[in-house]
Amino acid sequence: MPRSSKSRQKPPSPPRPSASILLVSPANEILLLHRVQTSSSFPSAHVFPGGNCSATHDGEIPGVDDEARHRDGDVYRWAAIRECFEESGLLLARKRGQDGLVSVPEEQREKARKDVHAGTRRFKDVLVERDAEADLENLIPFTRWITPTNVPKRFTTQMYLYLMPLLSSSPSLPSSDEAVLPLPTSDGGIEHTAARFLPAQDWLSQARADEIILFPPQFFLLHLVSEFLIPSSSSGASSLDRETLQKQRSALLSFIDTHKWGNKCISPSFLTKTSDGRAVLGLDKSGPEIEAMKKGGREGTSEWVVFVDFRKEGPRRVEVGKRDEVLKEVRESGKSARL
Repeated sequence: MPRSSKSRQKPPSPPRPSASILLVSPANEILLLHRVQTSSSFPSAHVFPGGNCSATHDGEIPGVDDEARHRDGDVYRWAAIRECFEESGLLLARKRGQDGLVSVPEEQREKARKDVHAGTRRFKDVLVERDAEADLENLIPFTRWITPTNVPKRFTTQMYLYLMPLLSSSPSLPSSDEAVLPLPTSDGGIEHTAARFLPAQDWLSQARADEIILFPPQFFLLHLVSEFLIPSSSSGASSLDRETLQKQRSALLSFIDTHKWGNKCISPSFLTKTSDGRAVLGLDKSGPEIEAMKKGGREGTSEWVVFVDFRKEGPRRVEVGKRDEVLKEVRESGKSARL
């Protein structure tokens, strides 16, 4: 008796462990990196700094069937801080016994970035040389995302929020000029062309105007952050005083803690289509890997959905909506079309 087509389907590829950081500047702006068109992951998109976990640099990676593979842990924290350094040059580390982030002369910093990226120096050795410690404890878990099973290249990505220290006076990090990153030399290619801090609202506006590409996880998290890290209506976030910046941060941290965003695990699932042809993605599923463990408590969010137009060049017309409202609108538009 011939086997069904379902039984002949290949099992989904195991998701690779990775980590990313929503890096908040002293002006409460978010760092995004622009990936090149030839990138194997998220081509041409704007992304948070991050990448795959490395056993060489970050420590032992939990096995495919290990529950720890899909939970926050030191290996993910090390990967997040290392990748941020490699990709943006910002070293989230502190001098032993001192407050504030460690400062590294530009020439030494750029050499270390290239060496770590090429694998000729361990990231932890770079820190030892600077008598510095990676600021692991100030990484705040902010959802985990597991790629759906219909995508060949899958990841289990731990997202973090990191708040760079507020300055004693007006924030001085630039928000209007592009900071061009050095070219990686490990394979002679280029991963990112630029790194830039902008208010979350500005990044969302650029995506809505089709000026940049944001994938659903990045768009959704920026949407959440934008409700709290609000720039001045006159001249941008850099004009806000220190007290206002701190109040915004405190409100965001309270939101994350109250709604347990640090424990949410999201594997987007297709629900339906809108009247204009966009896919509606549910965010309530945690993915087969989590469901198989039957541990509970690792759900996504049933409050929100993301709708998106998947095109050859990447996702477009991405937006976030309340699940009940969006599905009701889809049902009503379907009824109208049949009348």
